Amino acid sequence: MSKLKLTLACWDYDRTRPLIDGRVQAEGIDLEIKVMRPRETFPRMLEHQEFEVSELSLASYVSMKGRGTCPFVAVPVALSKIFRHSCIYIRTDAGIRTPLDLRGKRVGTTQLGSTAAIFMNGMLQHEYGVTMEEIHWFIGGLTTPTQRPLIPLKLPDKVKVEFLPPDRTLEGMLENGDLDALLAIYIPSIFQKGSPHIARLFPNYYEVEQDYYRRTGIFPIMHTVVLRDDIYREHPWVARSIYRAFCEARDLAIDGLYDTDALRLSLPWLIHHIEETWRVLGKDFWSYGLEPNRPALKAIGQYVYEQGLSPRIVSPDELFAANVE
Repeated sequence: MSKLKLTLACWDYDRTRPLIDGRVQAEGIDLEIKVMRPRETFPRMLEHQEFEVSELSLASYVSMKGRGTCPFVAVPVALSKIFRHSCIYIRTDAGIRTPLDLRGKRVGTTQLGSTAAIFMNGMLQHEYGVTMEEIHWFIGGLTTPTQRPLIPLKLPDKVKVEFLPPDRTLEGMLENGDLDALLAIYIPSIFQKGSPHIARLFPNYYEVEQDYYRRTGIFPIMHTVVLRDDIYREHPWVARSIYRAFCEARDLAIDGLYDTDALRLSLPWLIHHIEETWRVLGKDFWSYGLEPNRPALKAIGQYVYEQGLSPRIVSPDELFAANVE
């Protein structure tokens, strides 16, 4: 019996490489894999449903589920995860020492609807009591003009937002003192170059993120994996096959990390990193599935509602295809 031919779009992570190089095969499926950065994949999937299977922004998926306009079905693969405390930057002379000092300040970001910004704003609200309404927002590109929002925003009327003209950038405004802080998905180039005008809000973000996880159980998920709804309706078995293949690929990536014969990654203290991660997150630190990720999934469902991207709270139990685990 011939295999079902499908196209998968995803980025080249250690946890996807076994799929990309063919060491892992999805049962019953002949996958043609398109290796693309998320910033290229997401618009093509959201606007044109170009691929049968794709990596996708978790916030975009949850927002569409809440609006009842979702053309996709997700499998519980937490393909990209990252704590975002390190991604909040401040101007060093703006009088910002704690998150509470962001109230009344001018804060820039590329997209308020990105999963990263949603998790950052959710954390600021629920951990520190700083709401979006208390900040003057500026939306634009870090160093070049930015794309329009992938999911239209319906922000509360009290949220003050300005969109940058084409000749202005967030980094330039921060460097010139026209912004006080920045929520950045990417590490700003002026920070990498050592500008004296920019610093992290949480210089000890490593300790702050560990404490955050211990108290909340939230390891923020940025991207999941979705199937087009038409594919799922016609071939519901595909969801389980895709999920199992991603699990197998992840296991191959992680299982070889704790090895002192030869370091798998170019990190001198890799063994220390692994042991420290085990102490904080446990052995299943890059978990897939619903239950291990329930705190993060519950949080994003609440945050997209609070921040105007969904008319209702989307619960974790309604997010994924049934009977794949």
